[in-house]
Amino acid sequence: MKFGIMGNIKKAALSKVAEGLLIYLKKKDVDFILSSDLSKFIKKNKQVKVKSHASCALCDLPGNCDVLVVLGGDGTMLVAARTVGTKQTPILGVNLGKLGFLAEVSVSEMKKSIDLIIKQDYEIEERMVLEAYTEKKKNRYYGLNDIVIDRGAYKRVIELETYVNNKYLVTYAADGLIITTPTGSTAYSLAAGGPIVLPQTNVMMINPIAAHTLTARPLVIPDDSLVRVAVKNGAPVHFTADGQVEAFYKTPAEFFIEKADYSIKLIKNKKLSYFDLLRTKLLWGKDLRMGK
Repeated sequence: MKFGIMGNIKKAALSKVAEGLLIYLKKKDVDFILSSDLSKFIKKNKQVKVKSHASCALCDLPGNCDVLVVLGGDGTMLVAARTVGTKQTPILGVNLGKLGFLAEVSVSEMKKSIDLIIKQDYEIEERMVLEAYTEKKKNRYYGLNDIVIDRGAYKRVIELETYVNNKYLVTYAADGLIITTPTGSTAYSLAAGGPIVLPQTNVMMINPIAAHTLTARPLVIPDDSLVRVAVKNGAPVHFTADGQVEAFYKTPAEFFIEKADYSIKLIKNKKLSYFDLLRTKLLWGKDLRMGK
């Protein structure tokens, strides 16, 4: 088995964690390859010696390993998911960030997780991806978390004429619209008042951002639906995929969002459920007033 390793070089903890991981893999006599930026970062910090052939461009990393280890937070995991794309390389996320819904393995659990992978004692969880495109299909965007259409720098609300499977739903007067996967239900959509949805649930959600009317509420629809959003205001509309890939479109503009024809594979600990994750990350069941 060969491990691929990438990391967020802006994270203060990366240096120490990466060094510990490479020393451990060498001790286990396990083959590995690094993304070129991580390799340069390690060499610059004079850490573990990495042979020149043990690195490659980030875009080539998923095709050169059996498992991709990601050192960072959820943002780094989203980069990893976009890099893996249709290659189906399983991803293990080691959390160097804050909440870590995607990069859920703690640094203290990293070596144990590596051992379980080597022993083939782990589970793969398939995560749905959204595909978005414009009417002419010139550009295609992919989001593990969400696709967002918003007003950008425009000072007024925009009108988002929304259809599901070519049936008119409603015209939202709002700052924008979030179309999210179950994975993305704990991201931007949650901050906008959306529900938490289990990753295995075969649905997608439509959630307005700061809607002009209080009757506008998040809507859960089947994951085989086609969502069409038409924006007819005169100002340019801001479009983002996972909050990382963005574009501006002149209006009128029309966007189509549906389930992509591939999924992202996340490596999961068999002994931990999604409910365990929610309790840990969101402090469910703890009375913060009493320090319990």
